[in-house]
Amino acid sequence: MKVLVVYAHHEPSSLTASMKNIAVQQLTSQGHEVVISDLYAQGFNAVAQKWDFVTTTGGHFNYMLEQRHAARLGMSFAPDITSEIEKLATAELVVIATPIWWFSVPAVLKGWFDRVLAMGVTWDGGKIYENGLMRGKQAMMLVSAGGPKEYYSKEGKHKASMTEILHPINHGTLAFCGYDVHEPFCAINTLGQTKEELDTTMNDLRFRLQNLTTSPNWLTKY
Repeated sequence: MKVLVVYAHHEPSSLTASMKNIAVQQLTSQGHEVVISDLYAQGFNAVAQKWDFVTTTGGHFNYMLEQRHAARLGMSFAPDITSEIEKLATAELVVIATPIWWFSVPAVLKGWFDRVLAMGVTWDGGKIYENGLMRGKQAMMLVSAGGPKEYYSKEGKHKASMTEILHPINHGTLAFCGYDVHEPFCAINTLGQTKEELDTTMNDLRFRLQNLTTSPNWLTKY
């Protein structure tokens, strides 16, 4: 299987980096072909703008419609977008490794969603969810969050579970494009875990990844 790992953290010694490294190691050891998009290292531009396109329609600028126009012209996108779209086109599984910042993801990853999951490429008018252009492909989030576990519930300080916090991405982004979305792997209380607890977390991640493609019960529509 061809796998794209999208990694959104600037610090190589971070827990998110460790999760990314484990994903690459585990999936490679299983014989999968793994490609990495290291967004910070690439200097990926997070801002969607007019010069994302080699040519435009020339009318009122609507970013989504310009994406569709560029796709119909044969990938008439800026080179950095084209490169990422080419990785997506061959990837049967997309693994996204990211921290959770302000109940969302870092701007560089949100920008990757905006610019790369383009209209006409991953979705289109009427071609969403079960009809999305990425149907038949899989996606999974690997996330880290610093708050204590008890914060992540309706009764906790955040008033939301991690499933609810990730809903805009799992459902409103990935499933929207047609991906079959795996249950995310969430490392919570990363700032408060002991070394033993962190080791357990990483071993849990290894187990998930070792059994990822043979455990359909983990595959959920969000």
